Amino acid sequence: MATQTSDLLAAAAPRTVGVVGGIADDQLDLPTPCREYVVRDLLNHLFDVVVNFQELAAKRPVEWAEKPDHLGDGWRDRFAVEADRLVAAWSDPSTLEGVSPGMGMPQAVVGGMALLDLTVHGWDLAVATGQPYQPAPEAVAALHELVEQLGPTARKMGVFADPPPTTVDDVPDLHRLLAQTGRAPTWPTPPHRGC
Repeated sequence: MATQTSDLLAAAAPRTVGVVGGIADDQLDLPTPCREYVVRDLLNHLFDVVVNFQELAAKRPVEWAEKPDHLGDGWRDRFAVEADRLVAAWSDPSTLEGVSPGMGMPQAVVGGMALLDLTVHGWDLAVATGQPYQPAPEAVAALHELVEQLGPTARKMGVFADPPPTTVDDVPDLHRLLAQTGRAPTWPTPPHRGC
C-alpha cells in the first residue's frame, strides 16, 4: 500500500471506534449485512480482528478457532484501546516486511486485511444500528487494489459474495468497495452471505 499501513489504520480506526461506541445494548441482537452474524457476533469478530492482527504485525501466530465473548463490562472502551494498540502494532515499517508465518501471505497484505475489516465492518455495524458512517477516504482508496487482489480467493471461500449488479458507473468510492466485497450499499436487501 502506497501510504504507510499504520497511517491508514490511524485514519480508519476512530471512525469505527465511534460506531462501536454508539451501539446500544438493546441493539446487540439486530441483523447485520453479514447474513450469519447479528451485531453481537460481528462485534466479537471485529474484536478478534483488532487483537489478533496486533500479533500478526509482530509476525506471531494467532488462534482464530477460539471464539471468546469480548462483550463484558466496559467493552466499548476496551475496543477503543485495542484499536489504538492495533495502529501502534503496525507503526514500525518492518512489520510490512516478509511473509506472515501465521497467514502465509505478504505482511503488507495482512496489514491491508486489518484495514479492510476495520473499514467495511465499521459500515456493517453502522447500517445495522442506524448510525451515520463516513470511512476515511484514504483508506477506501487504498483498499480497492487489495480487494481486487483478494477477491477471487475470498469468493471461493465464501468470505465475499459476488458483486451485486450495478447500472451506475459513477458511484461513490465506498459503494464501489462495498460492491467488491459482495455487499449492497442498499442493505438490508439483499443480505451479504459472507463476512
